Amino acid sequence: MILNCVIIDDEPIARKLLQEYIEETDFLRLVGTAENPLKIAGLIQEHQADLVFLDINMPKMTGLEFLRSAKNLPMVIMTTAYGQYALEGFELDVIDYLVKPFSLERFLKACHKAHEFKLLRSRKQLPDKAGDEYFFVKSNGKIERVAFDDLIYVEALTNYVTLHTVNGKLVTYLTIKGLMESLPAGKFIQVHKSFIINTDKVKTIDGNTINLPNASITIGQSFRDEVMKRILKDKFLKR
Repeated sequence: MILNCVIIDDEPIARKLLQEYIEETDFLRLVGTAENPLKIAGLIQEHQADLVFLDINMPKMTGLEFLRSAKNLPMVIMTTAYGQYALEGFELDVIDYLVKPFSLERFLKACHKAHEFKLLRSRKQLPDKAGDEYFFVKSNGKIERVAFDDLIYVEALTNYVTLHTVNGKLVTYLTIKGLMESLPAGKFIQVHKSFIINTDKVKTIDGNTINLPNASITIGQSFRDEVMKRILKDKFLKR
């Protein structure tokens, strides 16, 4: 799968380096460049961009201001000389955050993460049913098969997620948002900004805590109403 890329950076040297890195990566294709975020919408629409390399400090509008105001963006990798904005970038669902100057090796790590995320999202969501349904993720250098029935919960940690399964833990460079969009909606639900659970694995609910096999997870306040409605459904017996 080829990712169409757009570079948004006001520094010519930075744009040139990114262009060289993209040309050396077989699954990336550069389709446009611009000096500020105000031109990005047209580039994305015209070239159907899959991935944006976005600088932060730029004239007219910063990269973070653009992310906060934009909707329906493709994947974004931040490229900046300022490491202090990394947390805010990840809170805005960027795929990765590259601090200049970054090596080709670090660039490739970020791009592989975007590539795997795109592959995951492109997979058609399977119907909700019990059985041998599964998906694949890359973890510790290997492609791992994960059965939906074996996945207990997902934990997000900055720029990667941990899949907690009946067979152990798998760490993979994906976002919790992208993973949630690819899991069967009738079987999995996000209960906190950092957690997705398998509703079939719920043992007890104690106040704002959901108890799963070998784990207790707090329900986020903004998620509680939907979580209780989804988990209990018509299975809660009353007198």
